[in-house]
Amino acid sequence: MTLLNSRQMATFSARGFLRFDGVVPEEVNQQFLAELGDVTEGDVASPEAHYASIMQRGSVPVVPAGISLANAYPAESAVSRLLALPVVAGAVASLVGSKPVLDHHFLHITFPPSYYKRDAPVAQHTHQDSTIDPRRAFDIQLMYFPHEVTVEMGGTRFIPGSHLRRVSEASIGRYQNILGQQHVVCPAGTLLIMHMGIWHGGGANRSDQLRYMFKIRLCPTEKQVRLWDLSDLPDDHLQQRPIFWVGHERTRDPIHSILTEPEPWFEFDTGRLEYINRIKFWRYLLGNESFDADYWLTRLENDFE
Repeated sequence: MTLLNSRQMATFSARGFLRFDGVVPEEVNQQFLAELGDVTEGDVASPEAHYASIMQRGSVPVVPAGISLANAYPAESAVSRLLALPVVAGAVASLVGSKPVLDHHFLHITFPPSYYKRDAPVAQHTHQDSTIDPRRAFDIQLMYFPHEVTVEMGGTRFIPGSHLRRVSEASIGRYQNILGQQHVVCPAGTLLIMHMGIWHGGGANRSDQLRYMFKIRLCPTEKQVRLWDLSDLPDDHLQQRPIFWVGHERTRDPIHSILTEPEPWFEFDTGRLEYINRIKFWRYLLGNESFDADYWLTRLENDFE
């Protein structure tokens, strides 16, 4: 397997996702669609009938929550082959360890306007999955797109860097457009790996084709500390760099820069709270409470009883 490197882990910490375009071979994509019984528009009576047909066929297995990922999918199935890809297996191991369990999975299907007898489909509300989650530990969600997703197909909408702002599930539903949000437009076989807290929602499908996205949520069974390939972690990673008045040597450790790179939606004042959240998150991953970037946490911890 190919473990994530430190820059990738820092990017996940800061932005809440990693994207792997076209990483799944077309053979596996076609197998996945064939196992579902992918159909053309005229072969589906209604969205409800299509979902019922797929569930009755059993191509997506019914699995209990908490089952080991290693035992969740039949050998040689498309999903099993996807998870065995070195880049996928390595990313999963780097983020949630070598023995994660499955929380749940779901096949998301968005249908074209012609499938609806009355109102045209609308975009899903912005939300954060599950409920308020105060843990330092985290789950990940794999979002697999087995076919090309065009602009018209309304790919998943998400807000980079939103994962560490804890909210109560759908309380953010009134926010439909946020500066810096992304919409998934991608080639077949693209995989997004997201922190469970990232704000997201499904787009409205304005095309004449069905859009599929298969989601798997995974939970760790071990502490998520130093699980990735640390060979590129700089020797001076725990040292502080000059801030504000920086001279000619601003960037020695690129990971510090990744953790303090703002998103477009960050406000100048409260956006700085996200740097603090990221540093706390990186401390957890690194297993070292002394780490800091640009002194954001150290200056707050300089207190005496």
